Amino acid sequence: MAFGMEAQQLVRLGKVLATSDHASVVSINLFVALICGCIVIGHLLEERRWMNESITALVIGVCTGVLILLTTKGKSSHIFIFSEDLFFIYLLPPIIFNAGFQVKKKQFFRNFMTIMLFGAVGTLISFFIIFFGAIQLLRNMDIGSLDIGDFLAVGAIFSATDSVCTLQVLNQDETPLLYSLVFGEGVVNDATSVVLFNAIQNFDHAHIDAIIILKIVVDFGYLFLSSTLLGAFGGLLSAYIIKKLYIGRHSTNREVALMILMAYLSYMLTELLNLSGILAVFFCGIVMSHYTWHNVTECSRVTTKHAFATLSFIAETFLFLYVGMDVLDIEKWKFVSNSPGKSLSVSSILLGLVLVGRAAFVFPLSFLSNLTKNSPHERIIFKQQVTIWWAGLMRGAVSIALAYNQFTRSGHTELRGNAIMITSTITIVLFSTVVLGLVTKPLVSFLLPHSANHLSSSVSSEPSSPQSLLPSLLEHGQGSEVDGGGEILTRPSSLRMLLSKPTHTVHYYWRKLDDAFMRPVFGGRGFVPFSPGSPTEQSLHGHI
Repeated sequence: MAFGMEAQQLVRLGKVLATSDHASVVSINLFVALICGCIVIGHLLEERRWMNESITALVIGVCTGVLILLTTKGKSSHIFIFSEDLFFIYLLPPIIFNAGFQVKKKQFFRNFMTIMLFGAVGTLISFFIIFFGAIQLLRNMDIGSLDIGDFLAVGAIFSATDSVCTLQVLNQDETPLLYSLVFGEGVVNDATSVVLFNAIQNFDHAHIDAIIILKIVVDFGYLFLSSTLLGAFGGLLSAYIIKKLYIGRHSTNREVALMILMAYLSYMLTELLNLSGILAVFFCGIVMSHYTWHNVTECSRVTTKHAFATLSFIAETFLFLYVGMDVLDIEKWKFVSNSPGKSLSVSSILLGLVLVGRAAFVFPLSFLSNLTKNSPHERIIFKQQVTIWWAGLMRGAVSIALAYNQFTRSGHTELRGNAIMITSTITIVLFSTVVLGLVTKPLVSFLLPHSANHLSSSVSSEPSSPQSLLPSLLEHGQGSEVDGGGEILTRPSSLRMLLSKPTHTVHYYWRKLDDAFMRPVFGGRGFVPFSPGSPTEQSLHGHI
């Protein structure tokens, strides 16, 4: 009898597992089909640049959520339960790595100090404004039991920007300075927000004071610097291995596989050490494109460039699809169904804090950055400052992921305060991505009608082909940045000389170090290994 009962239990368990596996297969098929639909619709809407692929995926996700909600009779609106591990381990690394790998390094490092001002210092300013504003305005609204740690997390969550909409409107060949600033700040901002979020988890929130806040800032600096160095080390290690062994003479597949795995290893190792994987994989991508990419064969260069871009594109589409589906999640909205006005008030307050926090650093830091610029063409004019401010108002997948990490457990929550914060985050992401995103193109066209003529004459851009990764990290020349047509330069002020001189000195010594030591050891442009008959050798002979 006992044996028969055990057999029946095993049969039932097998049926449950089979049903579960079948449901998973159905879910995966549906999601893959939706991604394919986003690609096709995005292609059809290519001419309408105001309707970018992020908005397309978000809208398709919302429509799909409505259909699933109707099909399941109001029980669920999505086919996957959001997992922070899925986001931070599988989806985010290819997006951030590709951003570093494809970045136009010449423009990025030419504006490096301004990008770091906006991306790191500016994010800290926005973080504190949102944090203190949320405490003062939300504590007395009876939205649930939120402690000081939750408000600190809110500051980090809503400091993370998503500038995809603006980047798809801007043209990096026509407006290289503005594109470089918006792109660079967006990546550094995401990394800074995650580092801040992780830093505030390590402190006792019950007795927070000025000393604790100072420790958070110091811990943030440590995480930022150590993660950057570890990511750069991973990129240099891959460059050295491929340069010395020259794996491509036997197999280009091994070259590509080694680059992908070394990049992913740098991310996971940094996370294992409780550092910032985003920063590590971003700078690993920059270092790999400067050294490792030049050490592989021509075939591997083309393959890696498009493979990384494709993986990033699929991950981004997946994220926006899921966010669209999660907008209608019944489990979270039922907590605010009795007081929709309060949920709307919380969303409005947080959106207002985002607007104020953004303005509080963009305009003052732009003024400081302009003090370091000798040429008027290098300075950020007011209309460009407004564009940069607007570009950082959108919130996206990073905010969603951090909110889920703080206010849910395995995608679920049973606390009213946590549910309100999740729904408010979803509301702000949806509103900023769709509404503000649709306004972006006409706004940029109104603010910068002649930006192409103004900026293309001041800063040279790099070609948008695989050769765009060829320029060195910091070149000797300044391109067409300075016009040698007898322009009379005014004597800079003492403050401007003080701010600008150390930057040029660092650039000068870095160029000397790169030419004298780094590229001879780790490879790069001009130090490419070759073997007889290899594609790399042929390309070298073609350029001589």
